[in-house]
Amino acid sequence: MENNKSSMGLKVALGIALVLFLGTAFYTMNLYQSSSKVQQDLTEQKQLVMNDLNAMAKQYDEAIGENEVANNDLIEARARIQGLIDSLKISETNIKSLWSYKQKYVSLQKEMDVLLAENDKLKIQNSYLATSLDSTRVRLEERTIFTDSLLIQNNALAEVVSNAAVLGAVNMKGFGVIERTSGKLIPTERASRTDKIRVCFTVPKNKLVQSGDQELYVQVIDPKSNTLGLNEQVRFGDKAVNYSIISKFNYENSSLDVCEFVAAKGKSDFQKGRYIVNVYNAKDLVATSEFTLK
Repeated sequence: MENNKSSMGLKVALGIALVLFLGTAFYTMNLYQSSSKVQQDLTEQKQLVMNDLNAMAKQYDEAIGENEVANNDLIEARARIQGLIDSLKISETNIKSLWSYKQKYVSLQKEMDVLLAENDKLKIQNSYLATSLDSTRVRLEERTIFTDSLLIQNNALAEVVSNAAVLGAVNMKGFGVIERTSGKLIPTERASRTDKIRVCFTVPKNKLVQSGDQELYVQVIDPKSNTLGLNEQVRFGDKAVNYSIISKFNYENSSLDVCEFVAAKGKSDFQKGRYIVNVYNAKDLVATSEFTLK
């Protein structure tokens, strides 16, 4: 009887032990499965944070690349993100660590929103400045062209005025004359009877020329291309003028009739043929005419 009771107690004890073993095994298996799922979830969450950080880094790269001049604030923020990415790669995958990285991500996200908004504002301002500078450059170029045009016109006008501020000679005539002892002059076309060549012209009124003593150079060339009269030379820069006589007169800002006489060395020096008469104001030829002695 006692043996039966002992055997029954042993069986009960073994049954309880078996139940405890199976319960422990079931609990351990459930705990392992739960821990694996948690670890998998943490790994997935870590990858999501990594993806968010990489996306944020890409946004910074695009913003930095759009600026011709580097924005130091964007560069520094991009460096902090890269440091966080590198740290997350080697960090332990646990709830505490992942929570810390998520908090840092949220903080960086807020900072990025502010920096990118400021960067967009700067881009708009830079675009406006660039447009303004282009407009200013165009206006400066137009002003330069206008100034150059004015300068050319002023130079041309100054040259015109300079050229216009020269006394000329009009209605010029040259002819031979016979000079009587009484002083009377008789025009002639016969070379053998000519005593002198008379050259007459009118100096027209020119408001651009100041009144006062003036002079013109009269040149008479005979049929043999000789310069009659003084036949002296005067130079104006690189140009030389041989003249027969210098016509000097007082100009008073009104038309003036002038006559000059050119003599030859002797009466026989007046040749038959065509004579040319030129009048120079300095180096400028202002009048020319011709006549013939028979």
